[in-house]
Amino acid sequence: MKYLTKEWYELCQQISLHSGMRVHSGAHQLDEALYLRLYKRKEKEHVKFQRDVYNVDPRYMLEQDGAVLVRAEKFISGDEVTEEDTMVYHMPPEEREHIEKLIADYDARPPFDELSSRQEFKSNLEWNCENKIARLPKEIYDQIADIRVFGLGYCTREVMRQLKKQSKINEAQMQLISKEYREAQLAEPIPEHIRNQVHFHDCTVTELVSDTDLVIRFDTRGGFTNLNKVTFVAPEIIKQEEHIVRSYWLYHEMYRIENGYEVHMLFDGAEMSELIIQCQDIVVEEE
Repeated sequence: MKYLTKEWYELCQQISLHSGMRVHSGAHQLDEALYLRLYKRKEKEHVKFQRDVYNVDPRYMLEQDGAVLVRAEKFISGDEVTEEDTMVYHMPPEEREHIEKLIADYDARPPFDELSSRQEFKSNLEWNCENKIARLPKEIYDQIADIRVFGLGYCTREVMRQLKKQSKINEAQMQLISKEYREAQLAEPIPEHIRNQVHFHDCTVTELVSDTDLVIRFDTRGGFTNLNKVTFVAPEIIKQEEHIVRSYWLYHEMYRIENGYEVHMLFDGAEMSELIIQCQDIVVEEE
């Protein structure tokens, strides 16, 4: 990827560093009693939320049938949404069958497990602390008295100010790269039928076969297309990372070259993976 790289995607995750954070007067120092009090408060909120989710009747999922979906690229570009950018979702029989099974499981579910919910909260907090340590700029992290309190969502007024400032910097950089990407793609002489058909955002890769041609098949549920197969004719693989199958197609970039196209693809799953190929033609279809 030249623009929508893994680094750009990571930057997208850091445009709201202050989101969910609250200023607390006690966050300026290490205070075990404060941490335990805040822990109990947040744990209680977590258990209540999990209990509410556990009691959500999956029958509401049947309402998705007939819903109008909008292509994700329109949200990135900020362009006006037209009728061509939408599609009506018609639920496949196998999905309805799956939902009906969820309903049966819901009706037969055991009592809510509060102990497991409390353990989940503990594990989530540990992960959250590690994640914030990895993502926060060192100059901000060094000002945090107790990363556990920060992980619970509390910080000093000064740290909050710096989080907001850094979020704005990250968002400006993200938007700049997005703008450069849009301009670069519009400048590429890609035939409209290919440009309009290669839209697999949030589709799951079910198969990737590389032979004379390179074929990718998708589970399009959750995506914005009914087209579930793309064939790259006479491909030359420039870069192929692992874990593409069973990952989600995130973004792509397409460039015109002398004998066809160069396509960059970014996937997310167990790990983020990149695939770059050159090919003579691109064929998108519904099997």
